Amino acid sequence: MIRVLATGTFDLLHPGHIFFLSSARAMGDELYVLVARDSMIRHKEKPIVPELQRLEMVSSLKAVDRAMLGSEKDIFEPLYEIDPDIIVLGHDQFFDVEELENSLRERGFKAIVTRIDESLKCPLYSSGRIINKILERYCESKS
Repeated sequence: MIRVLATGTFDLLHPGHIFFLSSARAMGDELYVLVARDSMIRHKEKPIVPELQRLEMVSSLKAVDRAMLGSEKDIFEPLYEIDPDIIVLGHDQFFDVEELENSLRERGFKAIVTRIDESLKCPLYSSGRIINKILERYCESKS
C-alpha cells in the first residue's frame, strides 16, 4: 500500500482543489489530506471558511480516504501518525522540495516529495479568483 499525503488550506473549495487531490490520489493506494489550521497560515490571508468546515468539505471528496486537521505547533507532527510514502505539493505551494525532503530525513521520514506542476485552467480555478469574481459582481451591483 502506497500512502500519499497532500496538504493545503482548501478555502472555498473549487475545481483546482479537485484536480490537485485527484492527481495526488492517482499516485498511490490511499490519500490522506492535512487541512491547514487557521492559526498556522502565515503565507497568505486567513481563510474565509473556518477550519472545521474546510475539513468537512475535504473529507467528503471521493478521492480522499482520510482528512484531518494539521497541527497547531509543528507541521511535521501529524506525519508520525500518517507515515506517508509520498508527499504531494501543489503547483502554488511555497515549499522547496529539496529543503522539505531534508527536514523530513532529519525527523526520520523516508517519504518522497513531489510537486504537481500542472494546474487546472478554468475561469474560477483558485480561491483568489473566486473572491475577485464575487467582489466584481458586488461592486457592479452597487453601481
